[in-house]
Amino acid sequence: MRGSGAARARRRALPSRPAGFAPALLAWFERHGRHELPWQRGRTPYRVWVAEIMLQQTQVATVIPYFERFMARFPDVATLAAATADEVLHHWSGLGYYARARNLRRAAQIVCDEHGTQLPRTRDALLGLPGIGRSTAGAILALAHDERHAILDGNVKRVLARWFGVAAAPGSALTARLWELSESVTPATRATDFTQAIMDLGATLCTRAQPACGRCPVAAGCVARRSGWQQALPAPRPRKVRPRRSVCWLVVRRGAAVLLEQRVATGLWGGLWGFPEFATRAEAAGSAARLLARSADDALALRPRARIRHAFTHFELDIRPYVVDCGTAKPAAIVEGDRWTWYNLGAARELGIPAPVADLIAAVRETA
Repeated sequence: MRGSGAARARRRALPSRPAGFAPALLAWFERHGRHELPWQRGRTPYRVWVAEIMLQQTQVATVIPYFERFMARFPDVATLAAATADEVLHHWSGLGYYARARNLRRAAQIVCDEHGTQLPRTRDALLGLPGIGRSTAGAILALAHDERHAILDGNVKRVLARWFGVAAAPGSALTARLWELSESVTPATRATDFTQAIMDLGATLCTRAQPACGRCPVAAGCVARRSGWQQALPAPRPRKVRPRRSVCWLVVRRGAAVLLEQRVATGLWGGLWGFPEFATRAEAAGSAARLLARSADDALALRPRARIRHAFTHFELDIRPYVVDCGTAKPAAIVEGDRWTWYNLGAARELGIPAPVADLIAAVRETA
């Protein structure tokens, strides 16, 4: 979008009366909104909270099976607080962004210790819990308690940027502007329905690509539709080339089991279990010799497997796995601590395992 267009968008950014936005959206929601999501059934603050954390940067269709399994295992905040980190991460495995799970468990412990197992009822108190920001706090209070609070998740940012013609990336300083606009359209009543409605609008009609403007209940007042700027708004962040990192994974196999190491609590896949990781094949071979109590001169058959590429938000990981069989060798003492375990899917304890690790475990077992 050229500068003159952006200037016109800013001049139009505050309609004098956005009063028709909420009534039109609510009328559409009654007929076309999502009313049978798992966290809407038997709605409690705890269920809403868990769902909102899972939905951060993750689509509803992906979240639903994880949410249902999580609720079956951790039906209330006390159960979650009493669980081990491994148990929680195990039920989060594959959902990604694992800091969410670690924060959820820590927050549950705080709720039990300081709030009598009841999720706080004020925004400030919610903001004091790990993993809860302004939008998540507002969504919890609106969806669980029908209190008027504006929200600003990714779907809502897109709806507001288009409807008001805000010509800047939501991640820029104009996020503050979008908060103002979210406050302006949020009605005084029916907070639960409106909050779900505006999220549904962004998720189902006002999508990033090919928005269904012809079926949008608030299309008449939309600056982007009137100006033909649907594809230009919200303005995308500048694309950055994601750097690529390369690592080697050492897959030590003993029968149907593989040796896993728990990663440090912070950083990439913090607290999860994976294969011992090295910068080079030579380092992996040296570690294999130590683990299997071999001398450096012993010939170890490290068999390479197909490379794995895994994309993260800020970089791509190029993984080169090498498999070595333990055979009859007695593993060295290094594998006796709590940070090491022999993992067998047929008789495994609950561990948090990233998806690429789980996929490789299954692949190695199939070729045993």
